[in-house]
Amino acid sequence: MSTPTHDPHSGDRPDRGPGTSNPGTDPTNPSPASARGSAATADADPANPANPATADMDEPPAGGSFTRYFLRKLGGAATSMVLVIVLGFFAFRMLPGDPVLKIAKERPMSPAQIAELRSQYGLDKPVIVQFWDYLVGIVTGDLGESYVYRKSVSALIGEYLGPTLLLTATAAVIAIVLGLWLGQISAWRRNSLFDKLASSTSLIFWSVPTFWLGLILLMIFGGTLQWLPTGGMITPGLDPWSPAGIIDVIKHLILPVISLVAVVYAQFLMIMRASLLEEMNEDYLTTARAKGLTEDEVRRRHAVPNALLPTVTVVFLHIGGLIAGAVTVEAVFSWPGLGKLTFEAIRGPDLPLLQGTFVVFSAIIIVMNLAADIVYRFLDPRVRRA
Repeated sequence: MSTPTHDPHSGDRPDRGPGTSNPGTDPTNPSPASARGSAATADADPANPANPATADMDEPPAGGSFTRYFLRKLGGAATSMVLVIVLGFFAFRMLPGDPVLKIAKERPMSPAQIAELRSQYGLDKPVIVQFWDYLVGIVTGDLGESYVYRKSVSALIGEYLGPTLLLTATAAVIAIVLGLWLGQISAWRRNSLFDKLASSTSLIFWSVPTFWLGLILLMIFGGTLQWLPTGGMITPGLDPWSPAGIIDVIKHLILPVISLVAVVYAQFLMIMRASLLEEMNEDYLTTARAKGLTEDEVRRRHAVPNALLPTVTVVFLHIGGLIAGAVTVEAVFSWPGLGKLTFEAIRGPDLPLLQGTFVVFSAIIIVMNLAADIVYRFLDPRVRRA
């Protein structure tokens, strides 16, 4: 029996015969190894858009670009804004009371003067003509003239918008920080005394009407104890930009801010607590603990960032709602903002002013909703791949 010999140089000799083929080099007959090598090369090719090995799973699929997503959300926001504009015109004309007759009661006026005043305000025109003038004013930025203040509605909104933003921005920052912080601590220490006290207190504040809480605070701290001012934004005669004026504005801010924060922070606390409780039994937290991380690091670096995802939308929605909800608080504390302006317009009824403030409040809420959709898409990869 003969034993085959092995030529150590056989692999170095090329195949010269036309009838022979090298499975490692013949392009028409690739070997399994070369096929695997070609597949690996294709997988490693960054120019291959269909390559699952190099595709970024955080990116949206084909046809799901950010531009298309943004335009779709922007279209929805624009549709909502159109509906708000239409509703803002017809709904307020269903309110009881005639603004011209209300003005006529304040000073003696003849029927001819009443008719002239009605013509001056355009109330003698057909409703469809009034609606067209209203739409043209919205597009050009001319919201009409206030019946009560005898000033441009746009100028009035610009004048009263600053105090509203100061009040609501201060309340929003405090409510977000306080609610999210207490919510995560309460969830991490679930069923503890801290959790029970925080949850029960937040539920109580959540169920309390904002204006009612404002009246209680006003009677206790402004009336009985006389620790804080009872109304307004600043004591008359003080310069709001002087050190004494800034301190005085802060004193006037305390009670209205507490009234808004007490109700809003409770919602953030409960939502954050529920979101974090859902994350606490996930496997990635067990893995983080197995790596030697402390409980505080597990909570801050892993659990809380994931629990924040469903909370972001709620935060943005409530920021818009907080501005709209400032109407009652500003009326209770005589805060010179859009809320108080709206309350005075309802008493008129001052139709141009009501329409203007309604459009502004609604636009803020719609913009906050749009911002929530965009931010949530960047935070959650599942939304980008949807």
